[in-house]
Amino acid sequence: MSPKQGEVWLADLGLAAKTRPVVILSRNDPEAPRALVTYIPPTTQDRRTRYEIELGNLRFLKEISVANVQGIGSIPMSRLQRRLGSLPTETLDRIKQAVRFALDL
Repeated sequence: MSPKQGEVWLADLGLAAKTRPVVILSRNDPEAPRALVTYIPPTTQDRRTRYEIELGNLRFLKEISVANVQGIGSIPMSRLQRRLGSLPTETLDRIKQAVRFALDL
């Protein structure tokens, strides 16, 4: 399993034994020292802030969602269950810009 940046995966986030979709943010690095993946969680609750990026109507998500960059996190790669699909390049670029804003980079 090698998740790529911009892919959406179903992951076990340890929340009440439920799985959730996550947007992979980690760079593609086959020599990363740890088996961790950094992700952004999608949510259906759009507060229309600079911390949320519209994902549009993706066929592999049940509802229209936004990427919540304030929820950035990392999990062991072993918690990824299956790939759901990929985001358009433009959407991933907007997520990266929002992360830079959120972290003041």
